Amino acid sequence: MSTTQSDRLRALLEPLVSAEGLDLEDIEVSRAGRRRQLRIVVDSDEGVELDTCADLSRAISEKLDETDAMGEGEYVLEVSSPGADRPLSEHRHYVRATGRLAKLTLNDATELVARILTVDDEGLDLEVPGVKGRKPTARRVAFADIAKARVEIEFSRKDKKEEEA
Repeated sequence: MSTTQSDRLRALLEPLVSAEGLDLEDIEVSRAGRRRQLRIVVDSDEGVELDTCADLSRAISEKLDETDAMGEGEYVLEVSSPGADRPLSEHRHYVRATGRLAKLTLNDATELVARILTVDDEGLDLEVPGVKGRKPTARRVAFADIAKARVEIEFSRKDKKEEEA
């Protein structure tokens, strides 16, 4: 997608997304056969409910129909959340992932799987699981040292809501 179209779509859609109390994380236009696919990814500190995605999808569809932002051709609109194994690229992503297990690839190509304990402006405090019965260790990683990061899916992890109950 051209930068101009991306910028136009972001400027057009961001107020709709913000009105729902959400962050516009990504806009992607791709080909799906003869049609194009417009994928909008939204998120919030509390996550995104399916009904919210459906309501937002209707609002975005109406707004796009009023404008020529997608041109004349047909397109498929998809509004979703980043998913369970979301990439971490913004400070707010790390804050939202506090307590979660994450896989970090550092600038020196070292890979690290650890639980995010705290996040501040400079980096992360992590708990690295112990290997072969050893105790977990604490580690500090600066944002500047992280090449990429992604939340790891944990099937046995207790949800915050379960822990509070």
